[in-house]
Amino acid sequence: MRAVSLERGVVKYAEGSCFVKFGDTHVLVTATLEDRLPPWLKGQGRGWVTAEYGMLPRATNERTQREAAKGQQGGRTQEIQRLVGRSLRAVTNLTLIPELQIRVDCDVIQADGGTRTASISGGFVALHMAFTKVMGLGLIKQMPLMAHVAAISCGIYKGTTVLDLDYAEDSSAETDANFVINGHGLLIEVQATAEGAPFSEAELGEMLRLARKGAVTVHVEVAHLDRVSMRLDQSVSRLTIGIITAALIIGSSIVMTVTSDPGGGWFGPSLLGVLGFIGAVAGGLWLLLSIWGSGRRP
Repeated sequence: MRAVSLERGVVKYAEGSCFVKFGDTHVLVTATLEDRLPPWLKGQGRGWVTAEYGMLPRATNERTQREAAKGQQGGRTQEIQRLVGRSLRAVTNLTLIPELQIRVDCDVIQADGGTRTASISGGFVALHMAFTKVMGLGLIKQMPLMAHVAAISCGIYKGTTVLDLDYAEDSSAETDANFVINGHGLLIEVQATAEGAPFSEAELGEMLRLARKGAVTVHVEVAHLDRVSMRLDQSVSRLTIGIITAALIIGSSIVMTVTSDPGGGWFGPSLLGVLGFIGAVAGGLWLLLSIWGSGRRP
């Protein structure tokens, strides 16, 4: 399998974004929140996830004409964007995003085979990021995603079952297949075509076995992104607590240097200083325990 890279948050303005690389296939994916639904869906108490797909003119070896210049989308483009939308909706609880729509745009920067599978895998990352932001805005109450989703291509090339075909392999493969698999290992969609001789059930089973293996690789990469994001959030929280603790120490020291009214008893600046020190000690202990606990966590 080719090297897989998923980089999220690469577009400043989009609610979610991901730059996905499957080898030399590079796709920029963005997810946009929209408050309008398809007319047939209004009033049903659920939302929608849809997708659009396109390729830059020099994403391929030779320049291709923009579809906008042709005045219409090609059949391949429509097929792929419908596949991306179906795949993402399959892991989304649409009732948790009522009256909202997320539009996922997949723009192929460089094509070397497997652009639709890369679009689905990167689309999930961008969609997750968008839903997280929408939750932060208070527009939805919980994460609508029910599982991860990844897609991978397989095929039979020169009589051998191959995982994640590049363009050279894909263009001359005897059999071409795409598998969309969720994080529980369940199949969402299977596309398989005999470009040459028909393939057997055993060969289909071998392609599925390889596809599950490849999907696990993508799921692991996505899970790694989640862990990195969580650690960043934890680091920000600890930094905030550290700053507050330091401010309490400094502020309490200043307050305790103030000479209180002898008749004021304990209810003067000195008491405020003592309470500040107690708060600083509590915050410091929490910070140390948090760091110690994360160091022990695998």
